[in-house]
Amino acid sequence: MLNFISSLCAVVISLSAYSQTAKDTIAPPAKAERYGIRVGIDLNKLSKGFYTDDYRGLELVADYRLTKKIYVAGELGNEDYTLDDRQLNFTTKGSYFKVGFDYNAYENWLDMENMVFVGMRYGFASFSQNLNSYTIYDNRLINDSDIRYLDAVTVDANREYSGLSAHWVEVIGGIKAELFDNLYLGFSVRLKSLITDKKPENFDNLYIPGFNRTYEGSFGVGFNYTVSYFIPLYKKMNKPKDEKK
Repeated sequence: MLNFISSLCAVVISLSAYSQTAKDTIAPPAKAERYGIRVGIDLNKLSKGFYTDDYRGLELVADYRLTKKIYVAGELGNEDYTLDDRQLNFTTKGSYFKVGFDYNAYENWLDMENMVFVGMRYGFASFSQNLNSYTIYDNRLINDSDIRYLDAVTVDANREYSGLSAHWVEVIGGIKAELFDNLYLGFSVRLKSLITDKKPENFDNLYIPGFNRTYEGSFGVGFNYTVSYFIPLYKKMNKPKDEKK
């Protein structure tokens, strides 16, 4: 009985070793993956004009697949935005473009072509600022008490500053998921850092098209959600990583 069990174990071990050897030597078939261009529009800027007063904006997006993981990507847009702050009312108008890359960190299976990506962009904007009005506040002490009253005077400035520009970089993280054949829905979050900008005299670039609101003079944040359509151009055979030569 002991000899039978020993012989059975030897057979099982031999079959397991043969199966593993066959698995290592017989490579799975190569997979043909599609390469092409994806074009779309930013729904955030398109819809913002419906719920935000004095805003008009449009942004077109595109990416082109270079390799299995890397995509060349960019955005092109235009904004016209009037902001009414506590002390300032100003209008920013201008156009911008961004160019960079996305790296897809998601491992698709079967015929899926979804993305979970990180990336970078270089951005440039050409724009103008119009200072519509500003408010001057005057705090005065009544008698000798601690009661103060606030006196506000609004000045109509209507002062235009043209020929302005800005350069910046963005770090991006986002997703793109295929809803239907070749139709994708995407979302991304962006952290932005201003490299340089041409400022108006006696004013500042408080909002830059494509960059959004400036914080601490050089920091910005943003997001977009897009719908895009993929146009396949050709197919390329991608060999599996575990293929043995």
